Amino acid sequence: MTLHWTRYSSPVGWLDLVTEGSLLHVLAFPERWQAHRARLEGRRPADSIESADCPGGIRSALDDYFAGDLIALDRIPVEPSGTHFQRSVWAGLRSIRPGHTWTYADLAREVGRPAAVRAVGAANGANPISLVMPCHRVIGSDGDLTGYGGGLERKRWLLEHERRFAQGSRSATEIRPS
Repeated sequence: MTLHWTRYSSPVGWLDLVTEGSLLHVLAFPERWQAHRARLEGRRPADSIESADCPGGIRSALDDYFAGDLIALDRIPVEPSGTHFQRSVWAGLRSIRPGHTWTYADLAREVGRPAAVRAVGAANGANPISLVMPCHRVIGSDGDLTGYGGGLERKRWLLEHERRFAQGSRSATEIRPS
């Protein structure tokens, strides 16, 4: 089977995308692309990755998100390669509403593994579909921005972008799930 790779220009820089039909398998910043590509090729060795245009639905949703339609990313169907545990963490990320942040402990509780905070952090760091599975919305327990594969400046930009467009939200660092 053939996977398709393309590069998308965004306000936070280039994004590398790998798709199969309308499914998004990878969305990575260029400095993380080779690691995600190697992981994808290791899990799907029979597949080839060829350069192609980004499917219109994905490009449109990304354009809409950066224009301020924060829920546009929910329209993108994803198919991340990972373990059962990783996939549960990544699904939990999609529960974090735009303009809100959770701590790693919040995310661990969401996925039913409250004692697995470090494992949740590791799964979060291995997220192959940044932005769409919004790992940028996870912060440290003290409210500080912590590691982000795209760099803390991008993480800060994304959180401020979401805060700017979120209807009636308080500061993203002030909002926690109950």
